[in-house]
Amino acid sequence: MKSSGNTILITGGGTGIGRALAEALHALGNEVIIAGRRKEALDAATTANPGMASMVLDVEDPAAIKAFAAQVTAAHPRLNVLINNAGIMRPEDLRKGETADAEAMIATNLLGPIRLIAALLPALQKQAHATIINVSSGLSFVPLALTPTYSATKAALHSYSQSLRHQLKGTTTEVIELVPPGVQTDLMSGQAANPQMMPLAEYIAEVMSLLKSQPDAPEICVQRVGFLRFAEAQGRFDATFDILNSQHR
Repeated sequence: MKSSGNTILITGGGTGIGRALAEALHALGNEVIIAGRRKEALDAATTANPGMASMVLDVEDPAAIKAFAAQVTAAHPRLNVLINNAGIMRPEDLRKGETADAEAMIATNLLGPIRLIAALLPALQKQAHATIINVSSGLSFVPLALTPTYSATKAALHSYSQSLRHQLKGTTTEVIELVPPGVQTDLMSGQAANPQMMPLAEYIAEVMSLLKSQPDAPEICVQRVGFLRFAEAQGRFDATFDILNSQHR
């Protein structure tokens, strides 16, 4: 992906990684549209970044996604980059037999990107060059047992991204997977202040450096996520799983 001259839509762009990415890309001269459920968070981001646009979107709602796709492409006909960043992460005790949180995470983290890609792909493919970036997780590769459905949705998004990339081979649309480690955001309670998590500014700086230096890379993996991303390939999956989950037995 080229680093400037794009028209970029970022879901979950009002807070956390989404907002930080939006600000970094906006600063490079890209036209940036952020989308999310909470208008107040979107307004705070656009107020702090004059020229950035926002639109409310509930990615759990299939009808809302279709209407949103029509609206955003009409308002921004040069849209050529979609960043599927919106996500929710909730702890689960599978022994309780409850599925409400699981269903919400599947709808937001997996069905949301799939539906939005389907709705926007015809418009993206009309551009001279387009990019779809799916934000997965290091937990795609080694699950955190405390958050089983979150980990599973991100693993599914990784697999989906691989197939999408293959199907779009030879077209003008590329597919990039952004694989974050644990980052200091409000994704989970207490995470923003957790010293074991990667500072958000540090994460974004490394991501932007990688995007500039490796514009054709299919995956963007900062150094810290390699512990999870390459655990199986390096023959240490079981040991890594045990380390990751030792505090949640």
